[in-house]
Amino acid sequence: MVLIDLVEHIPLPAIILDQEGKILSFNEQMETNIEPALVKGMSIKETFPTWDVKPTSKLILAEDGKKRYVFIKSSTYEDQTHLFVGTETSELSALKNENEDLKRLTRELDAIIENSYDGIYITDHKGVTWKTNSAIERITGIPKEYYIGKNVDALIKRGILKNSVTHRVVKQRRIVSLVQENYEGKETLITGTPVINEAGEVEKVVTNIRDLSDLNELQTKLSRMNQLNDKYKKELDLLKNRSSRLEGLVIQSEPMKRIYDTAERIAHVNATVLILGETGVGKDILAKHIFKESARSSEGEFIKINCGAIPADLLESELFGYEHGAFTGASQKGKPGMFEMADKGVLFLDEIAELPLLLQVKLLRVLQENEIQRIGGTKPRKVDVRIVAATNRDLKEMVEQGEFREDLFYRLNVLPISIPSLKNRRDDILPLIEMFLKQANKKYEMSKRIDSKLNDFFFSYRWPGNIREISNLIERLVVTTPEDTIQMENLPPEYQDTTEAANMPSSILPLKEAAELAEENVLKLAVEKYTNTYDIAKALETSQPTVVRKLKKYHLRIPRGSVID
Repeated sequence: MVLIDLVEHIPLPAIILDQEGKILSFNEQMETNIEPALVKGMSIKETFPTWDVKPTSKLILAEDGKKRYVFIKSSTYEDQTHLFVGTETSELSALKNENEDLKRLTRELDAIIENSYDGIYITDHKGVTWKTNSAIERITGIPKEYYIGKNVDALIKRGILKNSVTHRVVKQRRIVSLVQENYEGKETLITGTPVINEAGEVEKVVTNIRDLSDLNELQTKLSRMNQLNDKYKKELDLLKNRSSRLEGLVIQSEPMKRIYDTAERIAHVNATVLILGETGVGKDILAKHIFKESARSSEGEFIKINCGAIPADLLESELFGYEHGAFTGASQKGKPGMFEMADKGVLFLDEIAELPLLLQVKLLRVLQENEIQRIGGTKPRKVDVRIVAATNRDLKEMVEQGEFREDLFYRLNVLPISIPSLKNRRDDILPLIEMFLKQANKKYEMSKRIDSKLNDFFFSYRWPGNIREISNLIERLVVTTPEDTIQMENLPPEYQDTTEAANMPSSILPLKEAAELAEENVLKLAVEKYTNTYDIAKALETSQPTVVRKLKKYHLRIPRGSVID
């Protein structure tokens, strides 16, 4: 075997393998350079875990775990043996590592370009397309392969592009952006960025294409969502703050719950509100609540004027104001009226039935034209005022008698709200008394409480003065009663005469109310005699749940137990 004999004379590491890769022979240089001991007959891969043989190449790359080698393959076809002559090379290892790094970076770059949501369009300095991504198909509707190798000038001629930033970038040597419609009529933002080589020349141009129609749609949706969020936030704030807004109000009875629910629904419209009800039922409190619930509370003021408390000759100037020198004694600077002061807010016209007919005409003009004219003025002034009016009189009857203008009545009667008297909403009586008692105790730094029998009297009393009468009486009792507990004997003389009559129905009392008073009196006798609701139910020949419900209704308690036994 001539080849095996000659291997010792080769001045480089050399090794001979058979057709199966087993070692047949090796020279001294090979044995010296390889750390694992070489043994004839063993496989070459036991020495070199990496033995990279390419079928189309005679260059073999090998690694023994610590070093890298390159071998040149030479074959002898007669005995089917192969001679490998090689050398260790650190440079080759570095080149291989660098090549692998470049391949990895290329794959990553390709993945980044391909997966970009924006269209990527890369050309050389002459405008010839070098690379694109799939996003350009979505934006333009043209397959990305179509662009490869084509010049941007040719694409412009074909109408695929209207303008190109490529030539501008090459000429100006900086980033260039423009907005244009593409082939499908979509608005796009095109930004070209130069790639400068070592010689300082523009080598390539990377163009980013962003579909603004998608962004515009997203922005529109975001704007709508923000508006909805603001709306929901306001509604949540209204719900969260409802308890604080209702502070100082007693809304226990069903009629008052319906009234204040209605008030909250109409608070955000600008229609005129007419509040009807007896003196002292809380018309001004409802008017203020409507104002607080409305958006006008953040823009304007709540201005109140009592049309029956101001002389007719002064009422006009109070409502509409006057110019300087309008009459003797007038301010030289003039004076704005209530309508101007209530601009963007609410003007509450209490006792509207007392408004003189002459001023009714002027008020009608304000409601129709949204403008006022000062006394002595020549030019009308625009005002944005919501009118809330109130009266304890029957305006319709006044219209029939010619005391109130019919056209003004219908202008005011757009949203009528009628507040029932206190005797028709007895569920509010005791909560009102409790509220006024707390207020009076706090005001006068006292700790008075009300006897249960006195509460029974308060509940059955007719209260002709309504809420105002309750407020005045409780404050009077807190101040004048020497003991901590306010009892029946502490009532003023004018109320002492009614204590017996309060529990007896009069001849003009409605049948429903008379029945309720009789029912309440029977239950009062029962709770004094019996110690639980079961005995009361047996004595009254009714069910125990009915007794429990009735005791709650009339705020009665069993002395030796609770309402619910």
